[in-house]
Formats: sequence, structure tokens, C-alpha cells
Amino acid sequence: MDVLRIAAFSDGDTGGNPAGVLIADEHPSDVAMQSIAAEVGFSETAFAVSAGNGWRVRYFSPESEVPFCGHATIALGAALALRNGDGVFPLTLNHAAITVEGRRHGKIIAAALQSPATRSAAAPAQLVSAALELFGYTQDDLEPSLPPALAHGGADHLVLGLNSRAALAAMKYELNAGRMLMKGAGLTTILLAYAETAQLFHTRNPFASGGVYEDPATGAATAAFAGYLRDIGWPHGGVIDIIQGEDMAMRSRLRAELSTVPGSSVRVSGTARVMLS
Repeated sequence: MDVLRIAAFSDGDTGGNPAGVLIADEHPSDVAMQSIAAEVGFSETAFAVSAGNGWRVRYFSPESEVPFCGHATIALGAALALRNGDGVFPLTLNHAAITVEGRRHGKIIAAALQSPATRSAAAPAQLVSAALELFGYTQDDLEPSLPPALAHGGADHLVLGLNSRAALAAMKYELNAGRMLMKGAGLTTILLAYAETAQLFHTRNPFASGGVYEDPATGAATAAFAGYLRDIGWPHGGVIDIIQGEDMAMRSRLRAELSTVPGSSVRVSGTARVMLS
């Protein structure tokens, strides 16, 4: 099977988060999709089959199926634009219906997804303490204006706001301990964020639940984070920009556009580039 390899949320013609994309007549078995994702080795691979006027999509990390993956959706949007021409493509996920848009501009494809509905709530103190211990942080590293929260935008994430870029750069943890914490709490990733300005954030996303130490660009977490900012009354002005992957030497750029309607979908956009197999 021909798996495309596409870096989503690239910074021009570099960076971005690699994803696998397989467009097929029918989905392989669950065991086969898991095996393909493990062989591809990226944090996620999207598997899409035609369904009516849209596409039925499933996502697998090297270790497990995930309900939604933003960067793999952006990669899929790019693949569909290359295959079918520019357009907006309806997608049916395991638990939601969304759209992805793909527009070709030479070697770079612009893509945007509309996330599932968002929600957030204060994070339990015990979970926050465990996460701080995992990363070697203390309460003094947290940013009071970005209180710890559980945020959802198609998948569940723990949000920890940090009060310095240096603290974000110093992030480290033990993979197996992270896997146990995230799986035990039902988390897809933990999102660590530093606010350079009210509309520009630097983030990092440990993804131990999927067997990946860190993602260089995470669209699902960005959608959840934007919804969280709306919920806490952050002065987002309707749009935020995210720089992610810098500390991995894979600088990526994401943009989230959101309305003032609580819980509504977030538009997450960026560019994508096709990688050599």
C-alpha cells in the first residue's frame, strides 16, 4: 500500500510534523492499520476511505488508535487536494464529523481543519501534581493567568501554562512514566504553553500515550487549547498563533481561529509539504 508522508504545519519548506496518509478503497483490518502505523513510525498515520460525499477517517499512532489527530488531518487535506484538486472535504471520524480544506500553492499546500466541539474544565490537583513531578517542575513554574486544565477538541489533553520560555525549553521526562500517567488519566497529550504575547504562544506536546516522546506540531491540542483560552476569558482577539517544535529543531507554525461561542469548533490552519519516501 502506498503511504504518503507529509509534514503538516511546516514553517515554509522546512519543519512541520510528519504524518502518514493512506487513501484506500477500504480500511485494512485494525491489526493491519496498527502495523502500518508502527512501520511508518510517525506519531500518527491517517487512514481514509471514500464514504458518500466525504471520507471515513481513522488515526493510528505506533501503539494505539487515537480518536482525532490534527496534524494528520492537515496532511490528509493536503493529500486529498493533490489527488482530487483544491476543495473542502467532509470527514467522518470515530466520534465526530469535521471538514478539512486543501489548497495547492506550488510545492506547499495550505490546509485548514474545523475541529470537533471544544470544552475544558479545571484539572484535578492530584493530576497537576503528578504532571509537575513528571517534568521536574514546581508550582513556581506555572503561569497564574493560564490555570491548569483538562481541555478537549476531539481528544483529551492536560494544559499546563508556564511562566517562562526557559522553563518550556527545559522540559524533559521519562517516557514510560509519562505513558503510565497519560494513559491512566485518559490523556492523549500534555500541552505545555508559554505566552509570548496574548496572541502568540510557544508550546510543547509530550505524546507518551502514543509511544512518542514529543510532537513537533499538534493540531488537536491546539484546537483544545484555543477552546480553553476562550473558556477562561483570555484576550485572544479571535486568533492565536502557535510556534511548536523549536526545541526539537523542527520549528512548526499553527494558527487557530475561534469565535466567541462557547464550545464551538476551532479552525486550525497551516501549510504542509510532501516528504520523500
